[in-house]
Amino acid sequence: MLEIKEVTVIGAGVMGARIAAHICNSGIPTNLMDIVSTKEENRSALAEKAVKVMLKEEPAPFMSKKNAKLLKTGNIEDNIQWLNNCDWVIEAITERSEVKKNLYSKIAKHIGKDTIVSSNTSTIPLKDLTDEMDESIRNNFMITHFFNPPRYMRLLEIISCESTRSDLTDAIHSFCDIKLGKSVIHAKDTPGFIANRIGTYWFQLGIQQALELNLNVEEADAIGSKPFGIPKSGFFGTLDLVGLDLMPHVAESMLKRLPKDDSYR
Repeated sequence: MLEIKEVTVIGAGVMGARIAAHICNSGIPTNLMDIVSTKEENRSALAEKAVKVMLKEEPAPFMSKKNAKLLKTGNIEDNIQWLNNCDWVIEAITERSEVKKNLYSKIAKHIGKDTIVSSNTSTIPLKDLTDEMDESIRNNFMITHFFNPPRYMRLLEIISCESTRSDLTDAIHSFCDIKLGKSVIHAKDTPGFIANRIGTYWFQLGIQQALELNLNVEEADAIGSKPFGIPKSGFFGTLDLVGLDLMPHVAESMLKRLPKDDSYR
C-alpha cells in the first residue's frame, strides 16, 4: 500500500489551513499553498498569515505549537515544484468548479503516477469535477471531505468513482483512519453526499421553526442542541462555525442537482 510521507494542501482558507495543521499533528511534513498575494511584497503572505492565525487560535488547530515546524508555506506559482515529491495533494479552494478544474490542469504536470489528488469540496459532485479531466489525474482523483474544525471533527467522507484506483482509495482510508484519527465513511456521488444531505435539511427546519416561533438565536440554539442530540452549538452556532459563506453554496448545489421527483431516494 502507498505510504504517505509528504502532503500538500492548496488553499490556505479556514478549511485548507486547518487540514494542513492536523496532518502536521500526525507527524507528516506538509506544504500549505495559496495564490500569490498581490497586496503585499511577500508573495506567500496568504499561507504565512494563516499559520500565524492558527498559532493563536482557540480551539487550537495544532496539538502542539511545535507541530507548526512541519508546515512549509508557499504559493502555487513559485513553489509548484513541491508537488513533485508529494504523495497526496489536497485541493481546498473556492467552491467554484471552473476554478478547481483550472487548478487540476495546472498541477497535473507536476504530480507522479501514484500521487493522490483530492478535493475537500462539500458541494460539487465528483462527476462534475472529473468531467474532461486528463486521465493522468482522473485515475488518482477522489473527494476527501473533512469537517470543520478538522482536528476535532472525526468524520471524513471519501467519494470515488469507477475510474479511481482502488489502491489509492485504500491508502487514503488507512492513513486518515490510523494517522488522522478519522471515522471514514465512503459516500455515493450524490448531492450533499451524506452529512450535508442530512445536515442541510435539519438546519433549514430548525431555522424555519425558530423564525415561526419568534425565537432569538440564543433561545433557538439552547433548544436545538443537546435536547435534540445534535451539536451543543445548536442551529445558528453550528452554521457560524461551518461557515456562513459556505452554506448558500451547499443549498444552491443541492437545489440545482436534486431531481424534481423522488428518484434520488
